[in-house]
Amino acid sequence: MSHLKVFADFHNADAQGRLRLNCIGTVEDLAQQQIVLRDGLSLTFYSEELEVEGVVQYSTDENVWVAVIDWHAIRDMGPPALAPEVQTLQQRHIAEHL
Repeated sequence: MSHLKVFADFHNADAQGRLRLNCIGTVEDLAQQQIVLRDGLSLTFYSEELEVEGVVQYSTDENVWVAVIDWHAIRDMGPPALAPEVQTLQQRHIAEHL
C-alpha cells in the first residue's frame, strides 16, 4: 500500500510545532482520499515544494487534529513540474525572442 499524501500548511503550526490539519487543502485531500483521521495514523504531508512524514494526533488544547513532524526531516521537492505542453510553449517563446 502506498503512503497517503495530504496537503498541509507548513505555516500553520501550533505552539508545540505540530501542523494543524484544518486548512481547506487538507480537508479536501482527506475527503477525496476518504481518510479518517485517528491518533497514530502515519501520513505524508506536502505543500507546494515541501514534503515530510508525520503522525496524526488530536490536540485537546485546540480541539483540532494536528500532525507531529520532524522539522529537520522536511524534504524540498523543488518547483512543481510544468505540463509538457506548457514547457513547449515556453521554449517556443524563448526561441522566438533570441
